[in-house]
Formats: sequence, C-alpha cells, structure tokens
Amino acid sequence: MQIGLMVEGQNGLTWERWLHILRLAERLGFPTLFRSDHYFIGPQQDSLEAYLSFAVAARETSRIRFGPLVSPVTFRTPVDVARMAAQIDLLSGGRFVMGLGAGWNEAEHRAYGIPFPPIGERFARLEEAIRLMKTLWSEGPADFDGRFYRLEGANLLPKPSPGRPPILIGGSGEKKTLRLVAMYADEWNAVNLSPEAYAQKAAVLERHCEAVGRDPATIRRSMMTFAVIGPDERTLDRATERMMRMWGAPAGTTPAQYREGLRARGMIVGGREAILEALGRYAEHGLQEVQFQHFLFDDDTVPEFLAAEVVPAAAGL
Repeated sequence: MQIGLMVEGQNGLTWERWLHILRLAERLGFPTLFRSDHYFIGPQQDSLEAYLSFAVAARETSRIRFGPLVSPVTFRTPVDVARMAAQIDLLSGGRFVMGLGAGWNEAEHRAYGIPFPPIGERFARLEEAIRLMKTLWSEGPADFDGRFYRLEGANLLPKPSPGRPPILIGGSGEKKTLRLVAMYADEWNAVNLSPEAYAQKAAVLERHCEAVGRDPATIRRSMMTFAVIGPDERTLDRATERMMRMWGAPAGTTPAQYREGLRARGMIVGGREAILEALGRYAEHGLQEVQFQHFLFDDDTVPEFLAAEVVPAAAGL
C-alpha cells in the first residue's frame, strides 16, 4: 500500500503554498501529489489554474507522480488537454498522470459561462475525449470523426513516449464510470469510499472488465479520501474545523461530534492505529494507493506524521 497526498486547488491555494507543498512532498518521499481541477467549490477563494501548476510541478520536483484528480471534460477542449498533458509529461520525464472525469459542479460552470450538458452527454463526451486524446498521442497525422469532436490530419508534436501519459478515471458510478474504466483507464481512482463500499465497486469493475475481455489486474487501483487524521487531538480538531468550513455542519456541532459522524459513515478518522487498521482492510480488496487530503496548507504536521508514522508500516500491507 502506497500513501500519497491530494490538495484541493480551489481552496485558497497560492503559488507560495503550492511551491512549498511540492517541495514538502518530494522531501518526505511521497510517491504522488495530486490536486483538484476546479474554479471553486462553495466559497470562491484563491485557485491556481491546474495545468500551469503542473508545469511548475514538472520543474520543481524530480520524482513524484502528479496530475489532476480529476479534470472535468467540460472545462477545456480535449485537443488542448491532450497537448498540455503530452508536453507536461515530457517536461517531467514521464511523471504526469492524466486524470479525467465527466464534471459535476454545475455552480462553477454557470458562474464562468461554461456549458453544462446533461449527464448522459457529459459521459459521452468523456468517452469520446479519451479516444481522441489517445489518437493524438499515437503516430500521426490523425483523423477523428466523432459526435462531438473532429480531427483532420492533426499531428500533435512533440509526442509523448509510447503508452503515455497514463489515463486515470475518477469516480465510482457503476453503470457509466466503471465501464469507462474497464474500457480505457490505466488507473481507477475511487473517492472517499468505506472498505465495504470499495469492495462492492471493485467487484462491479471486475464484471465490466470481464464483459470487455480485459484483465482487471492491468488497472491500477487508488482512492482519494477526506480522512481526518493526525498525531494528536489538536491536529484532528484543526483538520475537522477546516472540513466543517468546507462542507458545512449543523450549528453547535463540536469537532469531536463531527468526527463521530464521519467515522459512522466509514471514513478514516484518528491516528496511526486507526489509519493502519483501515488501510489493511482496503488492501484486502486490492487497493494499491490512498491519497490523503492535505487540508491545512500552512501546516506540515499531517504530511510529516504520515511520512514518519504511517508510510513505513503501510508498505507491508
């Protein structure tokens, strides 16, 4: 079991903080550092453009894998995304992960005048975008005649290395998302599932793989979690208060009460032993990596705690 970090890039992320987090993740030896790709969720705050931040990550780090969890297909044309992804992957020496999703937050689309089609069309666009991007990354010139996107003799240069970048698809929808994972993804990233829910979704993915004739072992398994973790009560309280501001809580709710509610929903809450117990259960169902949310950009306590207390023990799971 590997342990990575994930940052919500729309929640007050500045260049100073992003540079610090990149150097911190590299120094502490985390294998991955992902970030969200949103204009905002909830209150509008400082929010760095994702692909500019990835170009910086390519130059400021030398070892970690990085990318979006995940880029909505609605935000940019797939040609632009394919071009940026190929060049960032080359710039980083093959460390970029192309995370993709259908998009879900209607409010940010409405605020910025971005079309937000019905869910069926968003998934149809996602599938077609993946096919187009893979076509552009292959030997060119390329033609593509789809329902939403077209190419005529497009030769995207420079090309990434063969088989790169890997496609990560985020989400756990059983009918559409996991079918696309089985058909196209190099990595499936689940979001905030309990071990029992994860096992159920993994079984659905395996049935989709069987239907399309794919070995499910060829798909890397990861999960991003909003776990409230830390080495002491003060750190847990600070992380809980941050989450309560992000997602809201009934008036009068204490951090301890909020954590109990999260724990009852199957989320990871607590210190080293609680984390390792949960990771062991995930590992039994084939999960290979968990990316923990780094909520407090101005406090290194949780990443340092994970690196020192959790990563060494989790490696044996």
